[in-house]
Amino acid sequence: MTSHVPSETRINAGAIRPRALATLHDIACAPGDLLCRADRCVAAALAHGALQPIRTEQTWLESAGLRFSVRWVSSLALKDRARVDTVIRRRPDFNPFLPPEPELTVAALGDEHLVVLNKFPVIDRHLLIITRDFEDQTAPLSAADFAALATVIAAHGGLGFYNGGRIAGASQAHKHLQWIPTAAADLAPFVPAAAGEREDEVASNPALPWAHAFVALDAGIWEDGTRAGVAVEAAFRRACRALAMPADCDPMPAYNLLVTRACLLLVPRTQEKWQDVSVNSLAYAGSLFVRDREQIERLRQAGPLAVLAAVGRPR
Repeated sequence: MTSHVPSETRINAGAIRPRALATLHDIACAPGDLLCRADRCVAAALAHGALQPIRTEQTWLESAGLRFSVRWVSSLALKDRARVDTVIRRRPDFNPFLPPEPELTVAALGDEHLVVLNKFPVIDRHLLIITRDFEDQTAPLSAADFAALATVIAAHGGLGFYNGGRIAGASQAHKHLQWIPTAAADLAPFVPAAAGEREDEVASNPALPWAHAFVALDAGIWEDGTRAGVAVEAAFRRACRALAMPADCDPMPAYNLLVTRACLLLVPRTQEKWQDVSVNSLAYAGSLFVRDREQIERLRQAGPLAVLAAVGRPR
């Protein structure tokens, strides 16, 4: 789930590079140490109250042999309800990333990105990869963006994703990619067998009733984060061509991007919500988030595949 955190830091006309964070602690770390650093950051942020996880409950829905996790907000505490209201409410005049809260800042990732914690996480170890300078979430992804995301996946596996604009489920205008552990959402069941035959071919899954493109990624690319970034960007461009979607348009049309070590998935989007349920990239890896049980029942009646088709582009 994307961080929807309001902040008292307004978007300034000029970019603010959070170099001052280095005076608090050394934020640079090797990619292989990132999760250890993140776990220490989580512990400290919880102790100081900077990190405020949203307690959820979970159920499962099935559609056409595919399994979907649905998390909803626990009713254990009123303060959790207040947090969810904060998460869902958009504040376009605020930017939580300029600069990010020091207690939530995990590490520097190259010269252009920082890794920060989602302030109100639904998923443990949910990391945000933000640009140091302000870039819009609808701007095209750069080589540096792909390299930053690939560096994390190369070191720790998991699922990287990007909500390309508000219609694709992004809640913050400041460009941020995201990463979660594999256990939180699994893209593998959605991948067609053909996507693993050749890494330079684009495949689609006939069971998925919306426009999409899978591109297989060779296992060898992950030995080096820089090489992996180049390969992921090339796969993204192949997927864009297959879907007749520009790869460098500014602003970009809305899309969801998901990346694992095995493959890349690109899904063009046409609307943000199905009824009142917001849909982001994780839905296309079988993970949905709702506010209450009533929304779950509507999802169950409609069927998850129909819901995702409604917010995507027709095949």
